[in-house]
Amino acid sequence: MIARTPPPPYYAVIFSNLRTDLDEGYGEMAEEMVRLAELQPGYLGHESVRDGLGITISYWESLEAIKNWKAHTDHLIAQKFGREKWYSAYKTRIALVERDYGFEK
Repeated sequence: MIARTPPPPYYAVIFSNLRTDLDEGYGEMAEEMVRLAELQPGYLGHESVRDGLGITISYWESLEAIKNWKAHTDHLIAQKFGREKWYSAYKTRIALVERDYGFEK
């Protein structure tokens, strides 16, 4: 599903990753992170795909909202597990969305 974001400007956090073969609660943690992110002030939506390479883009009102989410206690635990067992590599990028446009039938 395509996230319904407000008119720009807003921020996008692009999280690209490669998984390890280890599961050990990954799906449950991913679902919990979505649930918690949706409760955070400044959260605008997200999109996520996985086909070998995983890419999740979350949208935020401000850099402050992104900073607060990154520092959330449960998110810090998920980050730790990600580095220790779930990801063989990842990259996070933060971008300012200055313009968007689309089409919908």
